[in-house]
Amino acid sequence: MPKLLQNARNTLLEPAGIGDREIDRVLGRLLTAQVHYADLYFQYSRRESWSLEEGTVKSGSYGIEQGAGVRAVSGDKTGFAYSDELHLPALTDAADAARAIARHPSAPAAGTAVKTARKGPIADTRGGAPLYQPTDPLASLPDDHKVALMKRAEKVARDADPRVSEVMVNLAAVHDVILVARSDGLLAADIRPLIRMNVTVIVEQNGQREQGYWGGGGRYDYAYLTDGDRAADYARKAVEQALVQLQAREAPAGEMTVVLGPGWPGILLHEAIGHGLEGDFNRKKTSAFSGRIGDKVASELCTVVDDGTLENRRGSLSIDDEGEPTRCTVLIENGILKGYMQDQLNARLMNMAPTGNGRRESFAHIPMPRMTNTYMLAGRHDPQEIIASVEDGLYAVNFSGGQVDITSGKFVFSAAEAYRVQGGKITYPVKGATLIGNGPQVLTHVSMLGNDLALDAGVGVCGKDGQSVPVGVGQPTMKIDRLTVGGVAV
Repeated sequence: MPKLLQNARNTLLEPAGIGDREIDRVLGRLLTAQVHYADLYFQYSRRESWSLEEGTVKSGSYGIEQGAGVRAVSGDKTGFAYSDELHLPALTDAADAARAIARHPSAPAAGTAVKTARKGPIADTRGGAPLYQPTDPLASLPDDHKVALMKRAEKVARDADPRVSEVMVNLAAVHDVILVARSDGLLAADIRPLIRMNVTVIVEQNGQREQGYWGGGGRYDYAYLTDGDRAADYARKAVEQALVQLQAREAPAGEMTVVLGPGWPGILLHEAIGHGLEGDFNRKKTSAFSGRIGDKVASELCTVVDDGTLENRRGSLSIDDEGEPTRCTVLIENGILKGYMQDQLNARLMNMAPTGNGRRESFAHIPMPRMTNTYMLAGRHDPQEIIASVEDGLYAVNFSGGQVDITSGKFVFSAAEAYRVQGGKITYPVKGATLIGNGPQVLTHVSMLGNDLALDAGVGVCGKDGQSVPVGVGQPTMKIDRLTVGGVAV
């Protein structure tokens, strides 16, 4: 038996007296003439967070959460229940509740032929390819060293410039152990570390206050932050971003050429394009990309993938939350829509293969198709060549947030750091710029792609239907010939 799976058993099942026989009994209890698929999701999670302001730890939290989610599927209907107690009676009660929901009159009637995915007792035990070490990041650094790490970041920020007036540092870590048991006989497990550090800086000059922000992390322990002094690097970058805003002029308004920088600007791709390529929206035909596989939806320069197999990345998973190994899924290839991101349910209903994108926030949440690390592949242009090709436009290198309508594809994004480009040169920083457009259309206006593909530093969080999961984004420098910029300058 794989060591990872044995460790998950030791953490989740053995203390509760739950073995393969008990799991098989609960899964058998779930399956009826109306319920054709069922799964159990066990989770043990330890997490901590720290915040520091004015050299003092302002808050700190530590928590342990454990439980099991039980799902029964009948056609396109799902019954789901969960328990925060890991023992057989609670698991049985949750199974009875999930089965009752799935057998509701709106599900296929009794006697209706429903193909059952039952293959007998648990037999298929595996895990995905190891993408990160199964370490406990919370135990990787003494608490006083964690505080010292945050103070180090604060000191570097304050020493960087006398205009720095406030510094806020946040540090967080999660240690997740999960195990999935499915009615098709699969038993799979994963142990997931996750860390993140954020530095926010406020600078003041002549009564003007501006803010800068930087951070990073991934599926590491805290050594990732101490090796190479990354905490200091985050602090310096936050200060640099805030100081740029002190010199920024009001952003121009109107339709113009926009160049997006590499890395984090891929968040626009994630929101404006990625969500529209998730299976549930397309099965329900509420996405602007519904029914368009094989169509040209972007410039032939554009190839977009969702890749959950990148080592140590924030959005990576050895297995998804349904036990499927993650993979690199080509969504758009040379401008042609190739496919969607799928979980088990939507893949079956759309007669497609699952892509390892079934994700959930915790055992108390139902899985759904979600992104992992979504990015655009590199092009062939030198980034300086791209800037030089712009006569009058905007260069956006960082974003602070945005909104997108999945059905129409319309989006609005706020640039946290952007510059005016005139005569092929970056001339001055601007503030207050918003990018307004339509996801399915914006990629058709991409005319140049840089050879500088970069992924974000490891801070992405994606929200959908009330659930939040860690994700990654990325892209090379990208030139969009026409995009509406919202600003105030004429």
